[in-house]
Amino acid sequence: MVIEQLKIEPLSPVLGARVTGLDLAQETPEAVKQEIRDAFHKYGVLCFSGQKIEPEDQFRFAAVFGRADAGKAGRVVANEGKERERGIMLITNIRENGKPIGALPDGEMHFHSDGSHRDVPYRATTLYAVQIPSRGGETKFANLYEAYDALPEATKTRIANLKAGYIYDVYATLRDQVNEAADNLSNAVHSLVKTHPETGRKSLYLSRLMTRSIVGIDRAESDALLNELFEHAERPEFVYAHVWSVGDLLIWDNRCLNHARNDFPAEEIRLMRRVTVSEPA
Repeated sequence: MVIEQLKIEPLSPVLGARVTGLDLAQETPEAVKQEIRDAFHKYGVLCFSGQKIEPEDQFRFAAVFGRADAGKAGRVVANEGKERERGIMLITNIRENGKPIGALPDGEMHFHSDGSHRDVPYRATTLYAVQIPSRGGETKFANLYEAYDALPEATKTRIANLKAGYIYDVYATLRDQVNEAADNLSNAVHSLVKTHPETGRKSLYLSRLMTRSIVGIDRAESDALLNELFEHAERPEFVYAHVWSVGDLLIWDNRCLNHARNDFPAEEIRLMRRVTVSEPA
C-alpha cells in the first residue's frame, strides 16, 4: 500500500537513496515496482526507514528485484560452515548456550560482495535492522563503478582481461582469518572487471575479504596488484557509511558495490535479518 507520495532522495553524493512513501508490510503496488527497480539501478543502495515487517514481508519485497532466497517456507537457517539451503540469515552476536544463533556475530568485517565465492553471485541483499548497538556497527558501501572510472587508463588496460579466485570462509570477517589451503571453502573465479547487465556500466569486481589471487600471474605480482586495487576501491570518496536505525530495510546491488561493517561494542546486541536475491532460474 502506498502510504504517502513516493519520494526518493539521495543519501550521499556517491551512492544510495532513501525511499519514503511505502509500507513494506503491504504488497508493493505494481505501478511502483519498476520505479524502485530503476532507483536501485541508479543508486545501488535503497533505504526504507521506519518499517515494521515480518520475514514474509521481507521475502515479498526481495522478490521485486529477482528470486528471493526463501528456503522452505522462509525458515531461519544458521550458517554452519557448509552450503545449506538458503533462507533467512540472522546476522547477530546473540548467543545461546555459548553458541551464536546466527552468522558473522562480532566486530569489524572487511569489504566484500555477497556471493562472490559462488559461480553465480547474489544479485542483491536485503538487510533489516531489528536491534542495533548504541554506537558502531555501521555498514559501509563502496561504489565500484566510480572506483573503476577513476583508475588510470594504463591500469584499466592491464586488468581488462584478468580473472581472480574468490574464497569464502563463513567464520572469517577479516582477510587474514582465511586459510587459503583449506579444501572445504566455497570458491569461484570471476573477472576483475564486470559490465553490469542492467546499466551497461563497467565496475571493479574484487574485495579485500574474498579475492585471494589473480589467475595466471606470479603470486607476488598478484598480491601487489590486488593490494593496490583494494586501497583504491576503498578510498573515502567512493564510500558511504550507513548509520542504522531500528526499522531500516536496506537493499543493495552486489554486482557494483562492496560492503563492510564497522566494529561495535561486544557487550551490546546487534540483530539484523538478511534475505538474499538470486538471479532468476
